[in-house]
Amino acid sequence: MRRTLWTGAGLVFVGIGAVGAVLPLLPTVPFLLLALFCFARGNPVWEARLLAHPKWGPMLIDWRTRRAIPRRAKWAALGTMALSVVITQIAAGWPWVLIPLAVMALSGTWIWSRAE
Repeated sequence: MRRTLWTGAGLVFVGIGAVGAVLPLLPTVPFLLLALFCFARGNPVWEARLLAHPKWGPMLIDWRTRRAIPRRAKWAALGTMALSVVITQIAAGWPWVLIPLAVMALSGTWIWSRAE
């Protein structure tokens, strides 16, 4: 039963990651990392398939082995966070812009401090 739940959760995260590959503001790799975590506990064959994926596999392996984020992914993450700050400023204004700005400051610092 547990393996089935882990596999089901992994499939949900792969699905969300697939949507994120198409939509510009939804991230892909964090959901694939969650899927990898779930598949490691529920279905090692699917975990291996995800690690062997030609596009996403290398980033997942880099994270798993070295906790590394490629520079291009760092710039993409920071760019989308900056875009969300700008959109919040336009749509909601002050003081609501402080929320995404604080999130960007904290998570952006953490992302940029990871190895490449």
